[in-house]
Amino acid sequence: MAVLAVVTDSTASLPDGFAQAFDHAPLGAATLQVVPLHVLVGDVSYLEGVDVGDEDLAAFLRAGADVSTSQPTSEALLEAYRRAAAAGAEKIVSVHLSGSLSGTVQAAARAAALSPVPVRVVDSRTVAMALGFAALAGAQAAASGQGADAVERRVRDVAASTRAVFMVGSLDRLRRGGRLSAPAAAIGGVLGVRPLLSVRDGEIVVVQKVRTRRAAVDRLLSVALDSAGRRTAPRFAVHHLGDVETAEEVAGRLASAVGAPVEIAAVSAVVGAHVGEGVLAIIVADDAPRPAPA
Repeated sequence: MAVLAVVTDSTASLPDGFAQAFDHAPLGAATLQVVPLHVLVGDVSYLEGVDVGDEDLAAFLRAGADVSTSQPTSEALLEAYRRAAAAGAEKIVSVHLSGSLSGTVQAAARAAALSPVPVRVVDSRTVAMALGFAALAGAQAAASGQGADAVERRVRDVAASTRAVFMVGSLDRLRRGGRLSAPAAAIGGVLGVRPLLSVRDGEIVVVQKVRTRRAAVDRLLSVALDSAGRRTAPRFAVHHLGDVETAEEVAGRLASAVGAPVEIAAVSAVVGAHVGEGVLAIIVADDAPRPAPA
């Protein structure tokens, strides 16, 4: 079996220490690498997770700073592939946020063409810990010695199994960034309506409308519990930006209901730049391995 490495990007919003947990694997830190995207504040570019984090991003937003984002360069992705190869990787699976939300997948494909070892680029068609759970499953499969076909299949299966549902304080940032259609964003302007959003086939869509934030939180939990019941081995994550108390409350209610641990993590700075403060998300993934095709 060829030695495998997995590469993902920082929008996976992995909790602290999750990528480092693979440092014990045969390739060390190269088993799971996270390539940062860029947060642009005015004319200054920061690498998320390196130069800027979720708390910094929240402070920029509160100060009314002009915040935008940018995908990693092909050179940065190629450097990650070279590091993995130098550590002994013979093949790489590179899984990234939805190509409908970012050009990161395309940048990865360009870098893969120049990589010293073969790279399989996977568009997860999702983001945040829906992507993160897929990357972690792939890294676990790679660390256990599974081959490229099995690792890629594991990544795709977990990504496809995810349900991401969330609420935001305002839809304006999603609309301005082109991540949400104007008709869908207009729903958020209807007096007394608070939309719930989801990532569906790689795009952000409005899935339900509720009247209050408390009702929205309750509905998020209801959707998550329904999703958990449809999965064999569900895993859960709760995301926030600048409101860890509410995230902890929701995670506690969810954990009590499902009898399983729930990860809590701030969204990455790049994701936060598009959803703004007040975001609350629940991610459900199915961690059950699927049989290999005959």
